[in-house]
Amino acid sequence: MGALYEKMSRDLRLRNMSPVTSKIYLACCSKFVRFYMKSPAEMGLTEIDAFLDMLGKQDLSPSMRRTYVASLKFLYGVTLDRLDVSSKIPWPKVAVKQPDILSGTEMAWILTAITQLKYRVAMATAYGGGLRVSEACRLQVGDIDSKRGVIHIRAGKGRKDRSVMLGDRLLQTLRQYWSLVRPRGPYLFPGGKPGKPMSPTSLRKALYEAVAKVGLKKRVTLHLLRHSFATHLLESGTDIRVVQIILGHSSIRTTQHYTRVSTRHLATRKNPLDLLGTPDGSVLG
Repeated sequence: MGALYEKMSRDLRLRNMSPVTSKIYLACCSKFVRFYMKSPAEMGLTEIDAFLDMLGKQDLSPSMRRTYVASLKFLYGVTLDRLDVSSKIPWPKVAVKQPDILSGTEMAWILTAITQLKYRVAMATAYGGGLRVSEACRLQVGDIDSKRGVIHIRAGKGRKDRSVMLGDRLLQTLRQYWSLVRPRGPYLFPGGKPGKPMSPTSLRKALYEAVAKVGLKKRVTLHLLRHSFATHLLESGTDIRVVQIILGHSSIRTTQHYTRVSTRHLATRKNPLDLLGTPDGSVLG
């Protein structure tokens, strides 16, 4: 892509896109260019549709197909300033599947199965704060605010800062970890290289090994811990708008899509039919 690559890279930075997202968008658009060996400026909807059709025949995940669309929309809508093309690139229709949520017991099994202290505490922190894997790995010692009872997340998704809850049990766990490990450098969970944080790949590996050890049949990922955290908050009676703030979502609709109301939560709700003709039914008017 040459000069266009540099312009798109600059546009991504100006719009405060994360380095990871920028790298993925640029890679997707580079693949589009290599597919035709032509400049995007010389192409339009016909080539885009054919490229997306080719991708649709490959074994790509729904989220990856949406990422290709998002990157091409950015390329044409922002970098090339061709909104007439960008607005007509169709989003792929994908089935929305509810993930299997971990129960509290299953979460406890997983944490117990992780033998290496650093990974066990990092996993507990990711679940206990509803953190994204990158946020958990990049935590610094100064982000733990024991006086206010919160964890400060610096430059999360969308480069936004936020604070999440720091429970008593997690604080105690972190204090024990600190007294035993005393990590050098700024990062709470340092990686193998000096001055670098723990790798998300390393944390994922620790999770997969723990899941295999306890024999769980569910498809467990680090992101599922975030789903489970949000669902457990809802089950415990936390208002969904509070969950929205903790997760760092700009829109309540994202939170509604991201979380699910469990069958146990539904079973505890009073059916309006049961209230008719009873003293409690006065709330219905």
